[in-house]
Amino acid sequence: MFDNLSDKLDKAMHVLKGHGQITEVNVAETLKEVRRALLDADVNFKTAKEFTNRVKEKALGQNVLTSLQPGQLMVKLVKDELTQLMGGETEGINLSGSPSVILMSGLQGSGKTTFSGKLANYLKTKKTKKPLLVACDVYRPAAINQLHVVGEQIKVEVYSEEGNKNPVQIAQNAIAHAKQNGNNAVIIDTAGRLAIDEAMMTEIADIHKAIQPNETLFVVDAMTGQDAVNTAKTFNERLNFDGVVLTKLDGDTRGGAAISIKSVVNKPIKFIGTGEKMDAIDVFHPARMADRILGMGDVVSLVERAQEQFDEEESRKLQKKIAKNQFGFDDFIKQIQQVKKMGSMKDLVGMIPGAGKALKGVDIDDDAFKGIEAIIQSMTPEERSTPSVINGNRKKRIAKGSGTSVQEVNQLMKQFNQMSKMMKMMQGGGGQKMMQMMNKMR
Repeated sequence: MFDNLSDKLDKAMHVLKGHGQITEVNVAETLKEVRRALLDADVNFKTAKEFTNRVKEKALGQNVLTSLQPGQLMVKLVKDELTQLMGGETEGINLSGSPSVILMSGLQGSGKTTFSGKLANYLKTKKTKKPLLVACDVYRPAAINQLHVVGEQIKVEVYSEEGNKNPVQIAQNAIAHAKQNGNNAVIIDTAGRLAIDEAMMTEIADIHKAIQPNETLFVVDAMTGQDAVNTAKTFNERLNFDGVVLTKLDGDTRGGAAISIKSVVNKPIKFIGTGEKMDAIDVFHPARMADRILGMGDVVSLVERAQEQFDEEESRKLQKKIAKNQFGFDDFIKQIQQVKKMGSMKDLVGMIPGAGKALKGVDIDDDAFKGIEAIIQSMTPEERSTPSVINGNRKKRIAKGSGTSVQEVNQLMKQFNQMSKMMKMMQGGGGQKMMQMMNKMR
């Protein structure tokens, strides 16, 4: 995410490294590179120019604190300005109303139908809502089928009317259905339209007027960059939407739409789509995104994701097993499965400060654990619960059964033993011993 922009901003900040003080000359040189990085990221020229002017004003208007080097100060100023440019504060979804009615709008191919499903899943799992998905794309039968497939996947009811070609009527009927059936959130998926298609733009304005939604979201493909910003402006003039959803942000190496959309339409980015899975949806936090763009990671989001997968009861059982030296491969594989639920490996690595830069160019596959899982699944129940019984012959059989080599089985056994010892030390509060052991493992 935003790899190109992060690299170029990092290079721009290098201009000030080693300088004892901030001067008009070295600030101008740095900000020239920052502006170039923003323009390369497909940020609107006016937005990029105003951004660098504000940073310059602040940089020259203050003395460098004794604890901050000029380069560090510039990073801080750029981070603060980026945060403001992307909205400043985090803005959640408006769930007032009984039921809460959310109208989805957007271009063809923006990922609107998929995102409607992700949003329904988010409201169901994180906000304890009973959502209803509504199929109002009367022009494309495949869109209605797609919504039904998505609904089935996340176990959320989908409302559609076969033969009815009036989306306003379908939306109104769906809201009445929701009231009768206890659905307290209604997500209306509309037909994808082109900003220049006057008839279609009038139609969505009519739906908006008829149902008076509590929240109108504009869904846009982040990878379309400046085009995304321009279409958002056109839609906003007709709909006056409440917020923006950026989909496919995981594939966007530039970041132009995320950075400039708020300043152009003056509407907050509320959600981002970060993958294909139904749980690949995040509330947009401007400050955290600024940290990630500048290569500082996003530890808060990483911790939040870990806590979502944290099972207190399982943790207690695990602690007892560790205390009794009964930690086995079944427990190990459970830990792996919890990590996998947190999201794509590449995304998780990007949240660790400095890791994105250190692993630049390394392809982090979501199937990274596949080999480990295959080895563990090739073990007998006894071998999984009591790893000490695994001898040379058993290793050969496990390697053959998992399609791996004996060396890979040995490597996993070694990692497992080190992890078990580390957990035992953590349990006993042996912090110093653990640090020594981690140094040996390097």
